[in-house]
Amino acid sequence: MLGVVVGQLVLVVLALLAVTSLVLIGRERLLETRRVFRDRFAAIVPYVGLLAIVLVANKVARDIGPDLSWIIGFRITGHLHQADGLLLWPLYPNDTPQVVVWIQSMATPELTAYFSFIYVYGYVFLLVFPLVAYFALPQPEPLRRTMVAYGANYIIGVICYILFIAYGPRNLIADQAEGLLYSQYAQYQFVTDAVNDSTNVFPSLHTSMAVTAALLAWTTRDEYPLWVPISAVFAISVVIATMYLGIHWATDVIFGIVLAWISVAIGTRLEDTPPTIGKVKNYLKTARSAILSRS
Repeated sequence: MLGVVVGQLVLVVLALLAVTSLVLIGRERLLETRRVFRDRFAAIVPYVGLLAIVLVANKVARDIGPDLSWIIGFRITGHLHQADGLLLWPLYPNDTPQVVVWIQSMATPELTAYFSFIYVYGYVFLLVFPLVAYFALPQPEPLRRTMVAYGANYIIGVICYILFIAYGPRNLIADQAEGLLYSQYAQYQFVTDAVNDSTNVFPSLHTSMAVTAALLAWTTRDEYPLWVPISAVFAISVVIATMYLGIHWATDVIFGIVLAWISVAIGTRLEDTPPTIGKVKNYLKTARSAILSRS
């Protein structure tokens, strides 16, 4: 079943990429990219290598992270549940509902189908299209910025998943918030179980990555003006989907948005000078010295 779902995911995303590439990037720019492919790739090789290392490290960390998290992690599910129950107080001061429960109260079969599609297919498309579109630009900075920002999301996100143990609404308040993605489209659970753990909800990486893509779209608004509103619609839909489907608390989403801003700032700072092993070692030595001097 996993192979079937992954195959469907690949086909749908490729179809979306084909249409948007022709419409937004354009045939002439795509042909030009094909001619100068090697030069474009040479300009981003260090960043590709760094992102590849981050993804491999992320896979290893996700495999051992849950076990390590139970040893050193902080259990914060109750705090997230409590915070989620306070956010709508200005609107409902007498009987404040959980944000997730409030959103699901508006559920319809059509909305469930839409947000499930967005959470699985739209999310992947939103992250992959910028890599294609920015590679088609003559200047390498947008693509470099994107790869660093994606990497920062994964590094910070995995660290948070190890430090914080948290279950989502569908696990904690199953009597009030339904896991709509899995109850209506059970086949998607094969994919999510393969790449994530039930305690990895704070912050929402779906939110942070989606918002990162939308923020990066704004930086290339001159080259791809239509991508700005399209990415915004997809990003907002992903953010809502994480709560609508009962996967994340509103607090996870808020911190996911903060993580997106931080990651884009890191990507912007390092788009011209990628971090090297030597720079990382020097940074760690400086941080260690600062910690020791305060102790």
